[in-house]
Amino acid sequence: MPHGSDAAASNGAPVVVSPGKIILLNGASSSGKSSLARILQATLPEPFWHFSIDHLNAANVLPQQRIDRGEFRWHDLRPYFFEGFHRCLAALVQGGNNLVVEHIVETEPWMKRLLFLLADFDVYFVGVHCALPELERRAIARGHRKLGEARADYEVTHTFGTYDFEVDTTSEQSDEIAATLVAAWKTRRRPSAFERMAAREERL
Repeated sequence: MPHGSDAAASNGAPVVVSPGKIILLNGASSSGKSSLARILQATLPEPFWHFSIDHLNAANVLPQQRIDRGEFRWHDLRPYFFEGFHRCLAALVQGGNNLVVEHIVETEPWMKRLLFLLADFDVYFVGVHCALPELERRAIARGHRKLGEARADYEVTHTFGTYDFEVDTTSEQSDEIAATLVAAWKTRRRPSAFERMAAREERL
């Protein structure tokens, strides 16, 4: 957490902080990332933010009504939205905040961008897997997910990186999965998956 005095902050001087840590959950829509993130937040030995695209959408940060009316094209806004989200991760952790992030890494450029932006931080990269029939069942049960989203995510999400740890949420035993994940995170070793992937990129 941040180190430094409130007095220094009120005077406008830079507050000296130690960067936070990131647990990055990558998995398809409906794979159980949100449930897992909430349990992690409740059980990790340090305070962690739970941060995701869904949180931004729920906060109505986008001019959604005008997008829906066709005044603005989501296709045009989307690249900047996700670039901003990715940069937010670096800014928040640089500010001393620990993050549990749920994300869907859709493309190789996104993976490379995350490697670049988060190169200086302690990132624990977790693959969240779920069998496709269960993904589709959950998507239908939730209703607000578009049909086909789960399958589209399933086919690409785990294509672009390697993980520090992987979990399978098909059976939805979230408490047990979270306990195993926390134990693995506590005993993590360097180089991390992000560091290994970044090193490979540098050699190319």
